[in-house]
Amino acid sequence: MRGTVMYAAGDVRIEDVPDPKIETPTDAVIRVTRACICGSDLWPYKTLKPSDGARVMGHEAIGVVEEVGDDVRTVKAGDVVVMPFAFSDGTCLFCDEGLQTECIHGGFFGNPDVPGAQSEAVRVPQADGTLYVLPVGEDDALMPALITLSDVMGTGHHAAVVAKVGPGSSVAVVGDGAVGLCGVIAAKRLGAEQIIIMGRHDDRVALAREFGATDVVSERGPEAFERVKALTDGYGAGAVLECVGLQESMETAINITRPGGAIGRVGVPQHDSIPGAQPSFFGNITIGGGPAPVRAYIDELLPDVLEGRIEPGRVFDRVVDLDGVPDGYRAMNDRESIKVLVKP
Repeated sequence: MRGTVMYAAGDVRIEDVPDPKIETPTDAVIRVTRACICGSDLWPYKTLKPSDGARVMGHEAIGVVEEVGDDVRTVKAGDVVVMPFAFSDGTCLFCDEGLQTECIHGGFFGNPDVPGAQSEAVRVPQADGTLYVLPVGEDDALMPALITLSDVMGTGHHAAVVAKVGPGSSVAVVGDGAVGLCGVIAAKRLGAEQIIIMGRHDDRVALAREFGATDVVSERGPEAFERVKALTDGYGAGAVLECVGLQESMETAINITRPGGAIGRVGVPQHDSIPGAQPSFFGNITIGGGPAPVRAYIDELLPDVLEGRIEPGRVFDRVVDLDGVPDGYRAMNDRESIKVLVKP
């Protein structure tokens, strides 16, 4: 089959790669009908060294089940399914707690052992605990929104949950990429009264406002800190969603959180330690988060997608086939595109 292979920073190719096959009785193989490029894919796009080894990319997909292992019980050939970015057995103690990204038999797509989904097909380990059967056809008009349940909508929601967003909350969202924009949707959905988007790209800020953002802060550094405090009675936001992963973005999050507030961090960290130890300590700020257990959130979010109450598919502003994936990476890296949808 054809798949997306990243060899080094900036070197993405579409090549023939091995067809996926059932390797264990808990596997399934799906024909990929939709995939996408994630903001976290841009980190290796910037930094991958040839010595790190090539990898088949992609961890977000919707597809049609083609084959299942002998032990698979909850999905069958022909089912249209969404594939969360992490696979999980659905039965371990962490899965029972709704924390599938910590599954003791789980892992992530897009590595040498489990090749990724920016391909014509993909093997899904632990199919029963991972795949979620969708009540739609494979070409349903809601596909752009539905595929966000594999990552970015669930991740934005996770940030909001960890930051304790609720009715009447004052929220600030650090990052205007797809996850940050979905964080705005999540905050609005959970009842936030004030939602500040920290962004400076006109198209993204406009979309954030349509999703429910009430204020925009385009400054950075100390000027941004002061602007947010000015918008929040001088105290800072009670809930902050950190959706980037850089040291600068984490410093911003800490500096704009009010005393006693909470930060939900879902940007993959590109730094070894959390900055702002003293300000966060003396401000009694709660910092939490991590890889979002998006599989746990599908039950809650899917009805709102199906009934049009939220429209996370609007974060896609470019659609490509497999041949267009390398340029899709370039476009997202150059901030020409928010998020790229792939139709293999």
